[in-house]
Amino acid sequence: MLKKIVIGLGVVLLLIQFVKPAKNNSNDNTFALSNKYKVPQDVGHLLEVSCNDCHSNKTEYPWYSNIQPVAWWLNNHVTDGKRHLNFSNFTQLPLAVQNHKFEEIVEMVEEQEMPIPSYTYFGLHPEADLSKEQQEKIMAWAKNQMAYLKANYPADSLVRKPRKRK
Repeated sequence: MLKKIVIGLGVVLLLIQFVKPAKNNSNDNTFALSNKYKVPQDVGHLLEVSCNDCHSNKTEYPWYSNIQPVAWWLNNHVTDGKRHLNFSNFTQLPLAVQNHKFEEIVEMVEEQEMPIPSYTYFGLHPEADLSKEQQEKIMAWAKNQMAYLKANYPADSLVRKPRKRK
């Protein structure tokens, strides 16, 4: 009986290898953050290695992303990450939302919620394991972008309007 269960599980694991999610690699940067905002090279590098896999239209997939069901989990994670913040579509957002996203970048990095701890577990993505100095650099950059918006746009354009209830 145990042998049949093991064989059955093996067959299921083998069969699910053929059901793969679409890869996030369009690399469409038409509305990319860097098209409008100044991103110093060092900050750009930090965003690239610690954020872009889940928060852009270009994910660099690790070897294990070809194994199901891990690929499904990764795809769900990337889709959710892009739903919250997508640097590749950033300038397509209203100014108030862009300003709010910069606030969220500061908050998430300050609270060490981003990059998420699981991204660096077991030595995976060691370059994304940000030092305090690197965290400060990203937060200072995001705050500078908020100051830029405040200096160049009317204050009411930077405030998110409440959604109308139906």
